[in-house]
Amino acid sequence: MSRPAMTDNNTLSDIVSDILSQVKSRGDDAITELTERFDGVQLANLKLPQCALDTAQSEISDSVKSAIDMAYGNIKQFHQAQFPQDVRVETQPGVVCELKHAALDSVGLYIPGGSAPLPSTVLMLGATAQVAGCARKVLCTPPDKNGNIAAEIRYAATLCDINEIYLIGGAQAIAAMAFGTQSIPKVDKIFGPGNSFVTEAKQQVSTRADGAAIDMPAGPSEVLVIADAHANPAFVAADLLSQAEHGRDSQAILVSNSESLIQAVITQVDNQLSQLSRKDIAGDAMQNGRYILSKDLAQSIEVSNQYAPEHLIVQVENARDTLSDIKHAGSIFVGQWSPESAGDYASGTNHVLPTYGYARNYSSLGLADFMRRYTVQELSYQGLQNIGTAIMDLAQAEGLDAHRQAVAIRLEGRK
Repeated sequence: MSRPAMTDNNTLSDIVSDILSQVKSRGDDAITELTERFDGVQLANLKLPQCALDTAQSEISDSVKSAIDMAYGNIKQFHQAQFPQDVRVETQPGVVCELKHAALDSVGLYIPGGSAPLPSTVLMLGATAQVAGCARKVLCTPPDKNGNIAAEIRYAATLCDINEIYLIGGAQAIAAMAFGTQSIPKVDKIFGPGNSFVTEAKQQVSTRADGAAIDMPAGPSEVLVIADAHANPAFVAADLLSQAEHGRDSQAILVSNSESLIQAVITQVDNQLSQLSRKDIAGDAMQNGRYILSKDLAQSIEVSNQYAPEHLIVQVENARDTLSDIKHAGSIFVGQWSPESAGDYASGTNHVLPTYGYARNYSSLGLADFMRRYTVQELSYQGLQNIGTAIMDLAQAEGLDAHRQAVAIRLEGRK
């Protein structure tokens, strides 16, 4: 059940720490130099011009535009339903306590670069921030060799009302959003996945008083499939491979109480792998794959709960009946017609999820992550009378005389 070791060593930590220090002390100059060093691009301006956003729609095909529109609509609809309810309780006569919610003022959205554009991640982060009502949404993504970013990313950003986009990636982008530079005002919280340098940078800035909060810890992407003898082995294999093609450090696990199903899935993985454009990446990832034979469905679920996967796919007979026994998973896909790809793109749930076992104590990204909650209390004189003695007695028991006096002086002044 051990996960592949993440690249998390002293060298990585030192490199990232140095990048953060450079950006903190030299701002835009450091960003420009680091972008040239790591991305091979000399940028005259860090910010994407508005005209590049205005032309995005005309640069993509109608089919891709329609797909992005559908995904955006579903994601927005699902997250609009997550608005929290404010609470108002009179705990004692004259003592009113309230819980209120407000959107974060400024959020940073990191979109990884790499071999393919990720408009889906723009939608997952941007639409949620939009629904929450965040006033300022900053998007950072690394440029290509020509200093551009994909039209699909730009179009998705326009749907989410994001007009502040910076052509920077890696740890330097996290540093810019966390500390601010001459041209990039700092944000309150940073969201989004990335490579080991981005992950390390997020973790470091989140521990600094001058840094920024982050969405969640991150590790390599992963899927666990629970399947029984009734599952379609071709479907199971496709689900394993769809996760494996994310990266060489991705992990795909099958847990089944059927040995014949496991053997059929292994055969299907070999057959389907040869047809993939990213077969080298997926093939390397499957070296860390696991096929686990359980004695029964209950033990399959026990294994899954112990592993706490980012994505959990349940392909068993009467799959919905298993939900009450599943404790730890970032996102659950129920039944044979629910591939993980649906959640990655267009069903409406968020695909930013806790990995590396953090599903035990972190949640999938949702509207609440882009908001903060705070409390309000209002006491009348009667209310203070009703709880004043208890406050003073507790303050005296803790040896905090000023706390006691803050109540006593009010009660005595009214006499």
